[in-house]
Amino acid sequence: MSATVAEVKDVMTHEVVAVRRDASFKEMAARLRQYRVSAFPVIDENRRVIGVVSEADLLAKEALADEHGIPAAVTGILHHKEYQKSEGLTAGDLMTHPAVTVRPDDSVEHAARLMYTLQVKRLPVVSDDGTLVGIVSRSDVLSVYDKPDGQIRDEVTSELIRGAFLPDPGILSVSVKDGIVTLAGKPETTEDGQDMVAAVRHMEGVVAVRDRLSYPADEQPHSAPASQ
Repeated sequence: MSATVAEVKDVMTHEVVAVRRDASFKEMAARLRQYRVSAFPVIDENRRVIGVVSEADLLAKEALADEHGIPAAVTGILHHKEYQKSEGLTAGDLMTHPAVTVRPDDSVEHAARLMYTLQVKRLPVVSDDGTLVGIVSRSDVLSVYDKPDGQIRDEVTSELIRGAFLPDPGILSVSVKDGIVTLAGKPETTEDGQDMVAAVRHMEGVVAVRDRLSYPADEQPHSAPASQ
């Protein structure tokens, strides 16, 4: 069974504010303010992504250019690279590289995991050869949860029927509230039930799955597969 999974290309923004390696500090500061973004990709002459410059990178110049007045305890733990950035004049000087990127066919879940782990607000989206094709932000990733409960229920039911787990739809009850899917009923086998729960958990718009399935008495799962 293959659940419908949201991909980066479904939620990404195609029009991207990007700069070249030689973009000046003043130009970058103005574009951050003009477009109200927190970071942008740095690209080469072929639009391949070579790095990312964030507002934090630019802030280093204002905050660290003059070390006087910064407590010694603080300067002792600041990384040397941050001071180097404070002297940077171009995107090439200030950018973080290599850039962390995602592909259009990557799952939204994968993008969200990268953002959370690396504590970044947006990720450049690149083609197989590294060419910039879009950008995905935290709000883009969270947009998959805007899907109405009724639509989620219809898609879950269709997916379970398509996966041949519901030859008789009456054997299973699917309800959805606030994006939380509750599965109830009696699957033919424990393996079928666990596969259903796992598949639904990764479907677009599903916040969580509550497993209320009645497993065969002699095939109780070793661990509860429900996410909540």
